Amino acid sequence: MAFPVALQIVGRSGSLFPANSPLDFLLIPHPAFYPHAYRISVPPAVAQGLTGPAYEVSRWSGPVSAFGLVDTTGKTWRPADLQGRAVLLNFWASWCEPCRAEMPTLQQVADLYGPDKLLVLAINFKEPVARAIQFAKTTGVTMLVLLDVDGKAARQWGVKVFPTTLTIDSRGQPRHRVQGEVDWTSSAAEKLIAGLLKA
Repeated sequence: MAFPVALQIVGRSGSLFPANSPLDFLLIPHPAFYPHAYRISVPPAVAQGLTGPAYEVSRWSGPVSAFGLVDTTGKTWRPADLQGRAVLLNFWASWCEPCRAEMPTLQQVADLYGPDKLLVLAINFKEPVARAIQFAKTTGVTMLVLLDVDGKAARQWGVKVFPTTLTIDSRGQPRHRVQGEVDWTSSAAEKLIAGLLKA
């Protein structure tokens, strides 16, 4: 999504900092990125442009990099564990409002297809384990939550916007990079998933 004008970050002192991309806008709530900013100034023209589709789908050619991510039960997941089924790798964080908004529909999809057909892995980005577990409990998330504690997996796969979902088809081939909030129960998402299952 392109912004018609630059955003500005307003610091506690009232000074302005340039935010040159949608990524900057999405990362504002996390103090690790902008510790001195607490709100942003959004021009009216930009605010109007935030309506409509909140996600972007592009081709993802991989590769599925080597990784070893531990889930909240202590199991370590590796690329071999993904084989034989379609996969959604959803990168999220509890401070990310769009992540929280799409999580219920992502859970519905996980329940609908089941892990033997469609494996949905919710990969938490650089948050304490206790926080990720608490978020899952309070929101009713029962799908697998993996922990990217140092952000290495996100860096390997070029994840810079949250949420980002990477898709892998049933033959193990990388297919899509989906950036932004998605209603995973929508007809568009259903069509995307169907393509993964039929491969």
